[in-house]
Amino acid sequence: MSVPLLFVAWLFPPALVLAAVSSGAAGPATAPPGPIDRAALVSRHHPVNHQLDVDSPFMVGNGGFAFGADITGLQTFADLYQRTGVPVSTLSRWAWHSEPNPNGYKLDDTNTPFTMPDGRVLGFPTKSSGAGDWLRKNPQCQPLGQITFELADADGTPVPIRPEEVKRPQQVLNLLEGVIRSQFELAGEIVTVRTTCHPDLDQIAVVVESPLLAPGRLRVRIAFPRGDNLAVKNTPPLDWSHPETHQTVVSRRTDRRVDLTRTIDDLQYSVAVAWAGGATLTESAPHQFSLQAAPGGTALEFTVAFSPRPLPSNLPDAAATADASARHWAGFWHETAAVDFTGSTDPRAAKLEDRIILSRYLMAVQEAGDAPPQESGLTCNTWYGKFHTEMIWWHTAQFALWGSDALLAKNLAWFQARLPEARVLAQSRGLAGARWAKMTGPEDRESPGGNPLIVWNQPHLIYLGELLYRNTPTPATLAQYRDLVLETADCMASMLHFNEKTGVYDLGPPLWIVQEIHDQATSQNPAFELSYWRWGLETAQQWRVRLGLPREAKWDDILAHLAPLPVKDGKYVALASTPDTWDNLASRHDHPEMLMPLGVLPGRDIDRPTMARTLDAVLKTWDWETKIWGWDYPMIAMTATRLGQPETALEILLRDGPNNRYLPNGQCPQRSDEALPKDPPPGARKREIAAYLPANGAFLAAVALMVAGWDGCTEQYPGFPKDGTWAIRSEGLHPLP
Repeated sequence: MSVPLLFVAWLFPPALVLAAVSSGAAGPATAPPGPIDRAALVSRHHPVNHQLDVDSPFMVGNGGFAFGADITGLQTFADLYQRTGVPVSTLSRWAWHSEPNPNGYKLDDTNTPFTMPDGRVLGFPTKSSGAGDWLRKNPQCQPLGQITFELADADGTPVPIRPEEVKRPQQVLNLLEGVIRSQFELAGEIVTVRTTCHPDLDQIAVVVESPLLAPGRLRVRIAFPRGDNLAVKNTPPLDWSHPETHQTVVSRRTDRRVDLTRTIDDLQYSVAVAWAGGATLTESAPHQFSLQAAPGGTALEFTVAFSPRPLPSNLPDAAATADASARHWAGFWHETAAVDFTGSTDPRAAKLEDRIILSRYLMAVQEAGDAPPQESGLTCNTWYGKFHTEMIWWHTAQFALWGSDALLAKNLAWFQARLPEARVLAQSRGLAGARWAKMTGPEDRESPGGNPLIVWNQPHLIYLGELLYRNTPTPATLAQYRDLVLETADCMASMLHFNEKTGVYDLGPPLWIVQEIHDQATSQNPAFELSYWRWGLETAQQWRVRLGLPREAKWDDILAHLAPLPVKDGKYVALASTPDTWDNLASRHDHPEMLMPLGVLPGRDIDRPTMARTLDAVLKTWDWETKIWGWDYPMIAMTATRLGQPETALEILLRDGPNNRYLPNGQCPQRSDEALPKDPPPGARKREIAAYLPANGAFLAAVALMVAGWDGCTEQYPGFPKDGTWAIRSEGLHPLP
C-alpha cells in the first residue's frame, strides 16, 4: 500500500522539508547577518524515525512530568525498548512511595564509626545491611502508568501487537510544537497518531486516526503497574506482579470521562481518562482498562491526566492541549539563548548544533519538577528514582547560561524548602549552617552507602545562586537566595579542620572525593574540592557585602590559610593524601577531578602551566575504558577552552568514546563501569543507565563557555579554532564566572 501524500505532509511539516533540503549546502565560513531564524534553526533538527529503533524513542513533557513514546506514538513495545534500548515510561517527580518498614529501620542503624581529624569518632550511615538496603530503596519513584495499542482478533479478544506487524513506520518529533507525529501500517491499514503533553498539567493528549478503529479492531490499553522491579537498581523493568498489593478504583464516571484513584503503599494519586465522541472505557482486568472508539468512527481523541490531588472537572481536551504545547515551545525557543553554525565548513558543526538543540529539548522536558532530577531524568528510574545532589550543577547550571532561569529557580526552590532538614543534618554532624544530603528522595534524608561522605555537592548551591544573581543582579535575587547561600557556606567553613602542625585548613577525612576510587577513611585535601571551597567561600563573602553585611572573619581566615591544591612532579593530582595519580594506572580512571579547578571554576588558585601539563597527561594516559562518565568529556573540554586549546576542546567534547555516544533522539546512555575485557563476548557491555542527563547538561555548559566565554575573557568564541571553518552566531548566552 502506498503512503498517501496527505500523510507525508502531515507527518513532515514544510519547515522540516525545506530545512533538510538546504542544510547540505556548505556556505562560506562567515555567519549570515541579522538575527537567528529560530524556527529554521530548530526545525532542521527535528528527530525522525523511519523504522522501529529501540535507541530512539521520543518524549513529550513539561519539566516535571514526561511521557516516552515508541514507534507507535504510545508505549506499545515498552518491554522491548526496556530490555534492548531506551525505555518508554510515564514518570513525574511528585510520585513517591515507601514500602512498609515492619522492622522500623532508622538511618542510625547503618552507622559506621569514622575518626575525624580532631580525634572525635563520628558515625556515618554507610552500612549495606538490611536497614541500609531498605533505606536506599525507599522512598522510590513510582511509574504512573502505561498506554499501549492492542489489536483485537476475529472474536474481539484484544491481543498484543508484535513489532514485526508494524509496517513502514514514519515518525517525527516536532521540537517547535512539542508534538510526536507517528504513522505506520498495521493489518493492512494506515494508523496516524499525534502525541502531546500539556505544559502546565501532567496530562498527555493523543489523537489516533485509522480505519481499524471503526470495527473496534484497534484499541488503547491503559494499565498500572505495581511499580519497578527493585531487583534492578538502574533502568529496571516494570513490576506487574502481585496485583493484590495496590488498588485502582473508579471514583467517578461520566459519558466522556472516568476518574481513577490509585493507591500504592503510602502514595495515592488521581488519574482522569477523558475522550471525545462516543468512545467507551471498560475495565478489562485488575488495573487495566480498554479504550475503544465509537462504533464506525475512524478517529479517537483522548487525554490522560495524573495528579497527587483530585483532578478538576474542566481539564483541556486534546486540541487545547496541543495548542498550549505549541505556544509553550514557541516561547521556549524564541525567548531563550541560541547558537547557529550556518555557514560553517567544519564537518563537526552540524553534529554540534544537532546535539545542542536535542539536549536543550530533553533538559527542558525532564529537569524541572517538584523534586530535583535523577540521573536518568524522566526517561526511566535509576537508583530507585533518588537524585544525587552532587549532580545538580551538571543538571541545571546550563539553564541559567542558556536563559532559562525559571527552570533553575524551580530546582533551587526544593533546596530552599528543605533548609530545615539540611540544618538538622548539619547539627547531627556537629556542623554549622545547612548540610545537604547526597543521595536522597523528596524528604532530603540521606541514603546509606558511600553517599554521606561526599562533600562536593555542598558548594553547588552557592554557584547556582550566583548564576541567577549574575543574570538578575537585584536586591530581590539576593533576598531570595540569601539563606541558601550563606547557610551553605557556614557549613562548608565548619567542615574544615585547622592543622596546627602545618598551619593550614584541611578538608577530610573521612571523605569520598569526586574521583570515587580512594579510601574514604583516609582521604584528605582533594584538588577540586579544595578549589571549590575557596571559590564558594569567596563568593559567599561577596554575597555578604552585597547584602550590606560585614565580611565573615572566620571565612577570611580560611581563605588565607586553606591547604594548597596537591601537586606532584609538576602536575596536579587528585588527592594530597594519596598523590599517586600519575604513578599508578589504577588511580587514573573515574573522573579526572584535578582538571575541574580550571574549567568548571575560573582557576583563581591554579598555576596555568601546571594545569596545562595536567590536561596533557589526562589526554595521553587516562584509563578511558574502565570508567568515565558522560559529564567528564564536557568538563575536560571546559578546561581545554580556558587554557586556550579550542581544537582539543572540540575533539574531546565530540569524541566517540565510552559513555559519550549520543543516540538519534539526543540521549546519552552510560554503560556499566567494569573494565573492558581484552576480547569481550557479544553483549558483554551492558547499558546500566539508558539515559544520563548530566551528560546533556554538562555538554550545554561546555558549549556556553566555548561560545560566550567567562569573566575577563576578551576573545570571541574562545572554544573554536580561528581557521576560517567556523561561522558562529549566538544570542542570549551568558558567560561563566
